[in-house]
Amino acid sequence: MKLRYALTGAASAMAIASAASADGHMANEMTIVSWGGAYSNSQQKAYHDPYMEKTGVSIVNDESSAEAVAKLRAMAEAGNVTWDVVDVVAADAMRLCDEGLALEIDADEQLAPAPDGTPASEDFGDLIVSDCFIPQIVYSTTFGYRTDNEGWDSEPDSVCAVFDTETFPGKRALEKRPIANMEWALICDGVSIEEVYDLLETDEGVDRAFAKLDTIKDQTVWWTAGAETPQLLADGEVAIGSTYNGRLFSVIEEQDQPVKMLWDWQMFDLDGWIIPAGLSDERQARALDYIYFATDTQRLADQAAYISYGPARASSAPLVGQHAELGIDMAPHMPTDPANAQNTFLFNYEWWADNRDDLDAKFQAWLIQ
Repeated sequence: MKLRYALTGAASAMAIASAASADGHMANEMTIVSWGGAYSNSQQKAYHDPYMEKTGVSIVNDESSAEAVAKLRAMAEAGNVTWDVVDVVAADAMRLCDEGLALEIDADEQLAPAPDGTPASEDFGDLIVSDCFIPQIVYSTTFGYRTDNEGWDSEPDSVCAVFDTETFPGKRALEKRPIANMEWALICDGVSIEEVYDLLETDEGVDRAFAKLDTIKDQTVWWTAGAETPQLLADGEVAIGSTYNGRLFSVIEEQDQPVKMLWDWQMFDLDGWIIPAGLSDERQARALDYIYFATDTQRLADQAAYISYGPARASSAPLVGQHAELGIDMAPHMPTDPANAQNTFLFNYEWWADNRDDLDAKFQAWLIQ
């Protein structure tokens, strides 16, 4: 994937940041963009609060990550980038990097090594999927369902229950974008896992996925923020719905709602930080200083004490223990736990980085039909 961002390469970015830092010219406030709800809360406790205490900097939270690509494009066009650090999924990081809207990062120079001195590039390993992407977590998009649904004689053990409105009647909640929905539609229409992305590159495959989604379209509530499905489930507005596994952990374990996880064909993905291109020297230095702090071994392990997402560093995994407030063992709630990972779908972020804009347009057109 060819990178077009040439103005501020890793070396020049490091030089700028180092100079600003050495002069004490780091910005005193920063805007950090993320996804809101339980996820932002975990970042607040694991990263933001200790960083503010350490530095005195003021952090403003923005919950616009779902619109990060469109908004950063608009900010760059207007020449007014107001965000300092942005939490995005891997595919969006690739797109932003390709378009020159995100800063390239030299992992071994600008990220903390592991406690034993292992360079960051080795500690993160293959999860550094883009020169602009600083990984935080491995998570999955999966389903939760209420355990007291009227008309359900059994609990679902397959993701295809979402399309079975006769056995499992009731409203569904699905994300208002094609990612994951298209894959699940094809899987539940009989397509093998190995053939899903090849088929989605054809008009026939896209039409087939939409035809499957048509079967539940009038029963579906479409969400745009990860916190919506947990709330819809808690309120009894939907019987079953997709969202991120950490959000479901929160509604099940923290809120004690009558909801269970459905791990079948959960979709693994990566989430991490990017720093927007075009920041002033002082803002860029502050953003890099925050990233160095927030992605070290201990901080990533700390986040797993508040939400059930796996830390992206190999050195963080042994430090994951119990939930900081509930005191329960977090390992059985991770998407990577063997009991939960019997059927997993590795989300193809590279494929989506190349095809997202086209399928987004087709999906939005399908929604209004």
